[in-house]
Amino acid sequence: MIDIRKHFSIFDARPGLVYLDSGATALKPTSVIDAVSGYYRDLSANVGRGLYATAEETTARFEAIRERTARFLNVRADEIIFTRSTTEGINLLAYILEGRIEPGDNIVVTALEHHSNFLPWKRLAKRCGAELRVVPFEENGSIRPDTARSFVDSRTKIFAFSAISNVFGTPNDVSTIVRTAKALNPDILTVVDAAQAIGHTAVDVRELDCDFLAFSGHKMFGPTGVGILYGKSTLLAALPPYQVGGGMVFDSMADDPTYMDAPHRFEAGTPDIAAVLGLGSAITFIESIGIDRIHAHEVGLATRAVAKLRETFDDTLRILGPTDERESGIVSFTLDGIHPHDIAAILGERDVCIRAGEHCAAPLHRALSLPATARISFSVYNTKADIDRLIEKLWEVKVMFT
Repeated sequence: MIDIRKHFSIFDARPGLVYLDSGATALKPTSVIDAVSGYYRDLSANVGRGLYATAEETTARFEAIRERTARFLNVRADEIIFTRSTTEGINLLAYILEGRIEPGDNIVVTALEHHSNFLPWKRLAKRCGAELRVVPFEENGSIRPDTARSFVDSRTKIFAFSAISNVFGTPNDVSTIVRTAKALNPDILTVVDAAQAIGHTAVDVRELDCDFLAFSGHKMFGPTGVGILYGKSTLLAALPPYQVGGGMVFDSMADDPTYMDAPHRFEAGTPDIAAVLGLGSAITFIESIGIDRIHAHEVGLATRAVAKLRETFDDTLRILGPTDERESGIVSFTLDGIHPHDIAAILGERDVCIRAGEHCAAPLHRALSLPATARISFSVYNTKADIDRLIEKLWEVKVMFT
């Protein structure tokens, strides 16, 4: 995929850059940058309000991205809510579901979760007098449906879990977990954090059959400031708005204001229009390459990186999750005697960009008694040469601490 790099202008400005932190945020192709700047240059009007030509064109383009995103996920357009991020989408959901939680109920999450899919549910449980139950993970970094089964009962109102761990990089069997939970409690609401899945592997939400799903645009080549919350239309129709204001109300003067139908009921105020248009361009970019090709490329690089790391550093390096074939482009590790923050800082000085810390996944790290890990995460613009450079510079780090 070396030719893919020509779509990313950052490599022209920084030709020596080895960017291995796409799990945090992906680099942006020129087409996405052009879509964002094009809005400000050629349109710069609000959506859903003006009756003049540029406003109507902006609204049409904005809603076309909603349709495009719905097709990308295989859902209905009125099930797509624009948010700022995965974090906002899940917090929005936790807020509007509060009326469904009573003292004595329970909410189930997993020990794999990013704080964005852990803290909102922890806070909701505390606020409503409910119990928060945390499902442990397997050694390979996945959640077994049979394990999850023992945490769900008739008082379970919500089960929230990630499609792919942002630390282990191991995918969960989402559809089986959803079916298992629903078989035990048909009224349970299932929530999937798909931030590390969308744009990296095929996601058909109808096949997953989850009730809600959230992700961010910036992790799939889109701009920051835009995300998606999917919700089944039957559920969204019965839920109250998250914020109130312009663009989501029919009659604000009534004693009991009349709000618009979903999804507009949940999109008060002016959205980040430029970012939404950029998201549409990111989807086009992904589809032009092919999601299966992207997945195979990232998995191939991750599998190669694991083999090289084990060959070079032997038992002084610990890899989280599978130590042979990978199933995503994420690899986290520790190196004996060297703090991950030192590894990342020194590599950064050599223009090799990786992540270090708890990766906003404290429950996972506490379960493993690890203060931090180093993480590399691949994307379409990475090459085998990037792995070679990583190994070379990581060896220099090891020598420094020997």
